[in-house]
Amino acid sequence: MALPVSDRPVYPSLSAKAYEHPADKAATAALATIPLLDRILKKLSELRFERSFQQLLLADAVRLGERQRPDVYGAHLDALRTLDVPQRPELYVGQMQSMNAMTVGSAHPVVILSPSLVKSVATDQLAAVLGHENGHVLSDHVHYATVLAILQRLLASGLSPVGRLPLQAVVLVLLEWYRCAELSCDRAATLVVDDPLVVCRLLMNTAGGGVEGLDVDAFIQQATEYAETEDLLARPGRWLTELGRTHPFAVRRVGELTRWVGEGDFDRIRSGSYLRRGQEPPVTDQLRRATEHYRERFTEIVDRVAGGTQKLFNQFSSWLRMDGGDGEQE
Repeated sequence: MALPVSDRPVYPSLSAKAYEHPADKAATAALATIPLLDRILKKLSELRFERSFQQLLLADAVRLGERQRPDVYGAHLDALRTLDVPQRPELYVGQMQSMNAMTVGSAHPVVILSPSLVKSVATDQLAAVLGHENGHVLSDHVHYATVLAILQRLLASGLSPVGRLPLQAVVLVLLEWYRCAELSCDRAATLVVDDPLVVCRLLMNTAGGGVEGLDVDAFIQQATEYAETEDLLARPGRWLTELGRTHPFAVRRVGELTRWVGEGDFDRIRSGSYLRRGQEPPVTDQLRRATEHYRERFTEIVDRVAGGTQKLFNQFSSWLRMDGGDGEQE
């Protein structure tokens, strides 16, 4: 059982680097090395895509607060307090196709919960969801996550300004990054509820559709078996299966989370031995190698889907020039 809110640790000045998964650190660093991506983000903001996207999301959503489901809003504030998130995203409940949550908004993040999530999961698991989403805010995932959500909507609408394949290539790259980011935020959720089993149970219930009577210990064992059978022949197929997904497989997330706990990092943070903001160490050679790995993977996706990195960049540059950008190559 998770501890009562009043008994849970808090982490003043917590740096996101204290809990971020190595794959997230490397993939995020790799994105920063891809030319034009930051300028695409800026252009989307200039063209008010982000603002209109948020307005569309919130048109049918209900903002939670002291008068609207104060219990859920209070859990949101508790998550912000535990992680010591400098920003305070607004919280909404709004229609989604599945039991899910999302955080969008580069300048002003908002957390949106699906109605089925609020109605279906236990109180401690909902707290884990809110910890997960606020982990995205603290880790500054919201910039790229917002671009991903906007581009996915453009693809679905058929209104791509640069053609379907270039847009699809960027979406696949961002999805690969986002799956890494999810692994970090499962750790943030664990810090918020102070119990990894709560997060594992949430992932199990999400994967199992909320069927009653499921056993979390058996699901953790299933995750262990999945990791143990991840041989060289299975990896390519699993990578291709995950390619279009927003989230890693639930069993993989459970396996990664329990490994992090087993290695002692969770307990070290709980004891107060964690990185504070402003004290982040310099980049290591190991991170540089991992970053290069993800850069190569992102480049491979672009080569296969859009016919090459240079072609993709030229198409986006043309769009930026047409819409008032300077069009310079980086």
